Amino acid sequence: QTLCHIKGLKGEGFVKELYRCNNPVRMSWIQAVLNEQSIPFVMLDTHTSVLEGSINAIQQRIMVGDDDLERARLLLNEALKELEQKDD
Repeated sequence: QTLCHIKGLKGEGFVKELYRCNNPVRMSWIQAVLNEQSIPFVMLDTHTSVLEGSINAIQQRIMVGDDDLERARLLLNEALKELEQKDD
């Protein structure tokens, strides 16, 4: 758990990792999915991943509140399945 301030976060302010990667398009898409459902989140390691260059040693992370984690995971899994179906 990480203690973090996110505007609109319910509960005590603890967040957990929802997703991590270095693909800026994928990260932007996930942010849009979460925003559409009004799930508060915070991005971690965005500046560090840019500074380290293209070796992909440090990935960006999307963190959501404990209370929203299960709902966010279900939403993300459902959205990823739809995305994969569109790619086929």
